[in-house]
Amino acid sequence: MNKKRVLIVDDQGELRKLVRMTLEFGGYELHEAGYGERALDLAEVIQPDLVILDVMMPGEIDGYQVCKKLKSGAFEKVPYVILLTAKGQSSDLDEGSNAGADDYLIKPFSPLQLIDTVKLALQ
Repeated sequence: MNKKRVLIVDDQGELRKLVRMTLEFGGYELHEAGYGERALDLAEVIQPDLVILDVMMPGEIDGYQVCKKLKSGAFEKVPYVILLTAKGQSSDLDEGSNAGADDYLIKPFSPLQLIDTVKLALQ
């Protein structure tokens, strides 16, 4: 059985580490990117099944723009995208939905909630 590929995208290394540690016993193939442009480059190469994506990141493009590009059909396999962000206003949720996000977790998040969300996404 092929391992499901998960791409963790966040500019904070500590948060990427927390997400990786939370998911590393799930049998997933985990990859990381610290900013939007790198996430898109990596997604093209690894074709992830799931992307856990921060919204506010440095660089040319933010998480909403990364999500739109991932969902644009430019990728062989369109990944399931979970936005993981501190931006929890209803307008933020709407923007995430408009960008094509499949799910939304608000920081601070519960590791158990993350595990459950990822398991559901990758069924």
